[in-house]
Amino acid sequence: MASGVFDDILIQHLWSTEEFRNIFNDHNRLQKWYDFEAAFALEQGELGIIPKEAAADIAANCKISKIDVNAVAAEIRRIKHPLVPAVKAVQQLCKGDHGEYIHFGPTTQDVLDTAVMLQIKDAHALYLRDIKAIGNALVKLCEQHRDTPMVGRSHGVQALPITFGHKAAVWLSEMGRHYERMRQLEPRMFVGGMVGAVGTQASFGPKAKALEQGVMKRLGLGVADINWQPARDRFAEYVNVLGLISATLAKIANEIIILEHTEIGELYEPFSAGKVGSSTMPHKRNPSSCEAVVGASRAVRYNVAYMLESMLIEHERDGSAWRGEWKALPESCLITGGMLSIMKYVLSDLHVDVAGMRRNLDSLGGFLLSERVMFALSEKVGKQTAHDLVYEASMHGIENGISFEDALLQNPQVKKAMTLAEVKAVLDPTTYVGRAPEIVDEVLQQQRAAGWLN
Repeated sequence: MASGVFDDILIQHLWSTEEFRNIFNDHNRLQKWYDFEAAFALEQGELGIIPKEAAADIAANCKISKIDVNAVAAEIRRIKHPLVPAVKAVQQLCKGDHGEYIHFGPTTQDVLDTAVMLQIKDAHALYLRDIKAIGNALVKLCEQHRDTPMVGRSHGVQALPITFGHKAAVWLSEMGRHYERMRQLEPRMFVGGMVGAVGTQASFGPKAKALEQGVMKRLGLGVADINWQPARDRFAEYVNVLGLISATLAKIANEIIILEHTEIGELYEPFSAGKVGSSTMPHKRNPSSCEAVVGASRAVRYNVAYMLESMLIEHERDGSAWRGEWKALPESCLITGGMLSIMKYVLSDLHVDVAGMRRNLDSLGGFLLSERVMFALSEKVGKQTAHDLVYEASMHGIENGISFEDALLQNPQVKKAMTLAEVKAVLDPTTYVGRAPEIVDEVLQQQRAAGWLN
């Protein structure tokens, strides 16, 4: 029976994807352990540390397809050790005494840390792919809605006009920085561990350095400068960046939810045929995909704190802190993968209600343009005086339920300073979006030049 959100077939699609579950599952974790053991044995064979025949036999049997995973798991529970049963399972498959040479020197954490790094590296490639896909979806929205006017809001209420392309460009720029962060951390992050019990490599003999370099080359990982079993900043940094990505995705999703409110009606997540919003209200078209992203992101952000706590290591190794990573790392990776997949779907087919955006620009009766009116008036009466006059007209109009145009023209000083045509011109919200279209162009140029969208 399923016991969690990742293996519950009814809801797992809201928390992860099959691609990421294929990376972070029991079988692949065990296979990554064996990938380390195989590479380690083969390199020891090349260096003459163990017989080549034994190395080849060990590598040939380090295959999950040959192992009874349930039996290994049962033995792990019995002896209370995470790796020894897996090692012995391969030993039993080897010919003669070849199995005696498996795991000839490393400590358990060497194997498990390196295996997790290999899993994350596989996931990392998918993250980059999906961030790029989201970036390209945002590029299309920027291009299509470069000049589409909409209400800009501050503190939850209408402020001044912007364009939807400008809003999408903010999202694009943010995702571009996340892509950059992911690429920048790669040389720091993707290293293996082969240091022995306390980090001195004493168990590997005089060829330890060459052995480590060879093993990591086989695994496609870099060589760490020193033991990182008591230095967990790499994993903590990675989850921190996943936390940043998840926060951005949740921010975008939450914005879509808000702008999909019936009273606003400017954006809508894709609605596929047969999608049901409510079991009792057939008319409902809920932003359920975006809601899933907002909810899932909270778990990643809490795991950021958990990973920072797991940096507190005692002495050269600490099992209690290490075990915290076993939960927070794969969980964060799975959830982030799921969020990226959902937002790729949402943003690639986002419905933009241009008419709804235009309608909302007029919903304040013109008061949205108070700043513009003030600056136009200041050319004739001075800025401070203009501010006072526009403030008086605004309060008069709002309190008496009349339009901003009427409120302005009822003020003798304003009417003396501005003609009716001038007032009407400055109250057109579609012509007061500042440099928004040009800013969109600049962001698109910068992001394309960065190369990550190719």
